[in-house]
Amino acid sequence: MNLTFFDQFSTPEKIGIPLITISLLMPMIMLPTKNNRWVTNRLMTIQSWTTNLFTKQLMLPISQPGHQWSITLMSLMALLLTSNLLGLLPYTFTPTTQLSMNLGLAIPMWLATVLIGLRNQPTTSLAHILPEGTPLPLIPPLIMIETISLLIRPIALGVRITANLTAGHLLIQLTSTAVLTLLPTIPILSMSTMMVLFLLTILELAVAIIQAIVFVLLLSLYLQENIK
Repeated sequence: MNLTFFDQFSTPEKIGIPLITISLLMPMIMLPTKNNRWVTNRLMTIQSWTTNLFTKQLMLPISQPGHQWSITLMSLMALLLTSNLLGLLPYTFTPTTQLSMNLGLAIPMWLATVLIGLRNQPTTSLAHILPEGTPLPLIPPLIMIETISLLIRPIALGVRITANLTAGHLLIQLTSTAVLTLLPTIPILSMSTMMVLFLLTILELAVAIIQAIVFVLLLSLYLQENIK
């Protein structure tokens, strides 16, 4: 069977059963959970400290009613972060390279922020579509432009993380293929390419972390716009 570079992004199956559900559950299983002991291990302490620090920074610009979203946003970031990082391991599948999954996460969360704004402050939410003092001839096209920019937000969220992770995985696979191809004939060039592969792997680690943070951070900004 001839394989292509894009076969790594296809959902794996076993006996006709998609394994994407297991891929989504594995990150949550690997995270340590709290217990009733007074003294916890170092991993649990580091995880709690990191979670508290990021939650504090994420909720800082949001008013008090929006703090109830902290558990939802932090759980979403933990899912994206662990899925992105585990997808860099050999012989693994990255669920976040699937546009359908990313849109399935982005659209409901974005829609929830919009509905909260329409329920709590309908006048302010609708005022974003038409700024005050707009000339009369510009009102119809400006309403259309602002509406399109509002509706395109969840699509941009999903496409951004999908495109960045897919591009990074393709670059790593192309570079690793070049290393194996050049090794028997030009070993010096192969070693140089391996150094590039090492740098690309470090870059992809940074991209995996940054994309998860950016996804949640943009959702928090949308929430901030609709909660005062």
